[in-house]
Amino acid sequence: MSGHSKWATTKHKKAAIDAKRGKMFAKLIKNIEVAARMGGGDPTGNPTLFDAIQKAKKSSVPNDNIDRAVKRGSGAEAGGADYSTIMYEVYGPQGVAFLVECLTDNKNRAAMEVRTAVTRNGGTLADPGSVSRLFTRKGVVMVPKHHEDSEVSEDDILEATLDAGAEDVIDLGESFQVQSEATDVVAVRTALQAAGIEYDSADVQFVASLEIPVDAEAAGKVFRLVDALEDLDDVQDVFTNVDVPDDVMAQLEE
Repeated sequence: MSGHSKWATTKHKKAAIDAKRGKMFAKLIKNIEVAARMGGGDPTGNPTLFDAIQKAKKSSVPNDNIDRAVKRGSGAEAGGADYSTIMYEVYGPQGVAFLVECLTDNKNRAAMEVRTAVTRNGGTLADPGSVSRLFTRKGVVMVPKHHEDSEVSEDDILEATLDAGAEDVIDLGESFQVQSEATDVVAVRTALQAAGIEYDSADVQFVASLEIPVDAEAAGKVFRLVDALEDLDDVQDVFTNVDVPDDVMAQLEE
């Protein structure tokens, strides 16, 4: 799993950099708006909204922006957009597969922008179904190892979450990633809360069933393609089955 954890760690660090660019804020706010539209504006009765708000707060999105997004989504305030989710399936360098999740109010614009970013960065759009079968929808909860004065171990997490449906705890260096069935993500997050364990985010993601190891040249190309896609306003998330081995990662970071 070392490649996978390395990529997840990289993605985590990249997210912090993206937050500075304001792109991350916009995406987190869009998540809140969509969750409020689908399940109502009360986070206590809408766990998806609860988790979207939690993730935004952890990324330092201002409370006003969060409140306004909830109001727009739930219809309490005008200006909410009608977003729809579209998935694009892409092959990149060395056969690495990408799932590109868009949340857009303009499907034609999203399609054009994704197609342009993919072709300019050495990828090709794949037939629907050809890439998605390489991924499984999983519940993913990120738990920091250190929070204020307390420290959490893998055993603490397993003890708290096994009965709630946790299947795997992956060590990502600074944090643990707790995987479960997609339908168990709220139960796992609730079990962590009940045990007094802080978590950073809880959502459903696409996790690759098989990783593809790459060399430094291909890894660089993969990162460029991911960056180009994540830079698009309509793209909400990019999932890939790339495995960047530790030594390759070290070469890239030099």
